[in-house]
Amino acid sequence: MADPRGFLKYKREVPAARPPVERIHDYREIYIEDSKEHILQQASRCMDCGVPFCHSGCPLGNVIPDFNDAVYREQWGEAFEILRSTNNFPEFTGRICPAPCESSCVLGLHSLPVTIEHVEKSIAEKAHELGYYTANKEIERTGKSVAVIGSGPSGLAAADQLNKQGHTVTLYERNDKIGGLLRYGIPDFKLEKWVIDRRIKIMEDEGVTFLTNSNVGQDIDALELMNSHDALVLCGGSTIPRDLPIPGRELKGVHFAMEYLEQCNRRNYGTKMDPSVEINPEGKNVLVIGGGDTGSDCVGNSARLGAKQIVQIELLAKPPVDRSERNPWPQWPMILRTSSSHEEGCERQWAVLSKEFVSDGHGRVKALKVIEVEWKNDPVTGQNKMMEKAGTEREILCDFVFLAMGYLHPQFEGLLKSLGIEVDARGNVADKNYQTNIPKVFSAGDMRRGQSLVVWAITEGRGAAKAVGEYLAG
Repeated sequence: MADPRGFLKYKREVPAARPPVERIHDYREIYIEDSKEHILQQASRCMDCGVPFCHSGCPLGNVIPDFNDAVYREQWGEAFEILRSTNNFPEFTGRICPAPCESSCVLGLHSLPVTIEHVEKSIAEKAHELGYYTANKEIERTGKSVAVIGSGPSGLAAADQLNKQGHTVTLYERNDKIGGLLRYGIPDFKLEKWVIDRRIKIMEDEGVTFLTNSNVGQDIDALELMNSHDALVLCGGSTIPRDLPIPGRELKGVHFAMEYLEQCNRRNYGTKMDPSVEINPEGKNVLVIGGGDTGSDCVGNSARLGAKQIVQIELLAKPPVDRSERNPWPQWPMILRTSSSHEEGCERQWAVLSKEFVSDGHGRVKALKVIEVEWKNDPVTGQNKMMEKAGTEREILCDFVFLAMGYLHPQFEGLLKSLGIEVDARGNVADKNYQTNIPKVFSAGDMRRGQSLVVWAITEGRGAAKAVGEYLAG
């Protein structure tokens, strides 16, 4: 099991990052390339813990101790085979996964956990470098055809798995490039897009057909598509954002986060923006509403575009630095997290309730009226209740506001309505083992599960592919 004393000899050390003052001037990945020796040391920290809770912490069930051991022995091919047996896209998860596996690492009980995410990324990159990541062009075909709709991580995972089963797979994407939120949601400084293109090329070489600018349910008749394939897998994501219906919402300068993030990524491709719709916060006051990863991405982009001031507010109270007694290991720790984007310049405020957007008198937003709140536990129900704190009303200056408060459910119009797909009480696609109310139509990812993590999306795609395979096999 790697080095039996590795966790005693070496401290947890994540890869070094370029200084914030340097990296905000470009969109390249922020981390400096690590040395082989350092990667081997970090892999050697994986201890012979008996019951590896990291397995249950990872939705994909990655066999983490085994690939850590292989890395320590410098058996990169073996490590890659172990990793890709459970994870189709370690080059993605190794960069943008919040690593719930690390929160469940047994070493984390008395020390700092193994740098599992970084080891995973290192395996994937080494596999590309050494030629282990090659297309299998000898797949035996079943004669069955499957259409996958949506090219985010769940759609890509479903397509990859179904193709490996031997089915003829066509993946439809309504946007102009493949990748979904990986392409137009995640900023380049977290996931450079050549990483996606490199992996898509392998899938194409293995036989997957990708069709872009193909909006099923609008440009393409969904019923005809269903009738012309043996199965459909719907992976359209949870795309309807949570809004903030307060006075002044209609003012110019108030945008959903994804509208802004997509523009930023398109600009990095060299797309020329129409000045009438361009969102450019250079020299402006930026306010981000929502304290999650999407809000953090808005912060990082705004820093790179030269915003004068960036403020991020969150309705909930400030999380503790350490786990509380009610949040023990190996649960996901509900603690304060500071992202690389926050390090680049941002004022963060917690327990703040938005009341009204203030106009500049010309139809644009100039400020947000807020009030501080206090969260108290109700002894009867056990639930937290929000109470406004009198005398704490104030205004936050803002020229641009980005609403990053999560997503409600998938888009109903078009694909889902035209196929007659049933949804559950939350508005997500209703299913039984990924199968919808129409037997040959399946669903996966955020469209079925609700807004979640990239690692869950890949898990969903794999699960749906297994269910489709069983259905097609009778």
